[in-house]
Amino acid sequence: MVKQLLRLMTELSSHRWLSRIMGALAHSRISRFLIPVFIRSYHIPAVEAEHSPGDYRTLNEFFSRRLKPGMRPVAEGDDALVSPVDALITAMGDITSGTLMNVKGQDYNLEELLNHSPHLERYKKGFFFVLYLSPTDYHRIHSPLSGYKVESDYIRGRAYPVNEFGMRHMKGVLSRNERLITYIAGKHGEAAVVKVGAMNVSSIRYADEQASEWEKGGDLAYFEFGSTVVLLTESGTFTPRPGLRKNMKVKMGELLGTMRAPL
Repeated sequence: MVKQLLRLMTELSSHRWLSRIMGALAHSRISRFLIPVFIRSYHIPAVEAEHSPGDYRTLNEFFSRRLKPGMRPVAEGDDALVSPVDALITAMGDITSGTLMNVKGQDYNLEELLNHSPHLERYKKGFFFVLYLSPTDYHRIHSPLSGYKVESDYIRGRAYPVNEFGMRHMKGVLSRNERLITYIAGKHGEAAVVKVGAMNVSSIRYADEQASEWEKGGDLAYFEFGSTVVLLTESGTFTPRPGLRKNMKVKMGELLGTMRAPL
């Protein structure tokens, strides 16, 4: 009964009007007084930030902060696929006939996740990572490989939570929430960076709207508050790093595995 009540409350609170209200608060000048509380509450390593906490004008500015140069080394090698974010790997594995299997107890249809994009044919036997960003994490998203933008797709959706409760008890959260998808073609194949919005703020923005190509580790986008990235690799192109497993924490730029041209 309690679980059903929580699910109902989540459904009612997932509307975009609430996201707009929370977003307005996070962008307001008064929200800067919440930054020290935010740092203490989530044990955020503020020393890594590009500026000192007092230099940020709003809570959102601090949340979407850049880091000092050199804080996130990027794995070398033109065949390296790196993590686009600081995150917890909540699911990973082969895509089976267009299905992402057992993501917090649910299977996800690739067609729904990618909003029926013609690109989905490239990924039906690929590999996937579900990367969850907690409030503690650095929230900018970087390119996992060097390449150029093939396409960008924005899907207006809901704003369900992507935390443990939301992912386990709300049906198909990753396919129902707001999403910004970037398809990047590299030397050894294509990758899709699926940025999934979350409850309350649900806002995803490109670092540079005009950018059409990125170096590996280049600044791609950022979240205004926590969310999830689903990283997909083209069928037959990716081999995961030995020892990498679900429930491991990874840093942006850390090696996830290697790419090779599709056969």
